[in-house]
Amino acid sequence: QVQLVESGGGLVQPGQSLRLLCAVSGFTSNFHAVAWFRQGPGKEREGVSCISSSDGNTYYADSVKGRFTISRDNANNTVYLQMNSLLPEDTGVYYCAAADGSPSNLRLFLESYDMDYWGKGTLVTVSS
Repeated sequence: QVQLVESGGGLVQPGQSLRLLCAVSGFTSNFHAVAWFRQGPGKEREGVSCISSSDGNTYYADSVKGRFTISRDNANNTVYLQMNSLLPEDTGVYYCAAADGSPSNLRLFLESYDMDYWGKGTLVTVSS
């Protein structure tokens, strides 16, 4: 049974950093892409970033490009989202999601929301 468990959320001031973790379990191999989504108060869920299963290619939404970094540690079955220079508009529940296989186009993969597995989310609040 595949499980995704997010952690690392919290309350920070604008300009500060947080690192989110997604613990992945239940996959029989590392052949799966992983993505981060977020949903702010009163907003629709949006894709933030994703990372491929094999070659480590990444994709970022324009709103976080240059501030967020996604990475994965396959040995420890963990995917990270390093978030720097946080803004109040980054506030929301952050979800980790995964899909079997290796998408050829990471932008389309993220924008499709077509994930096989979802975590329950971790809350990030950016406020002074």
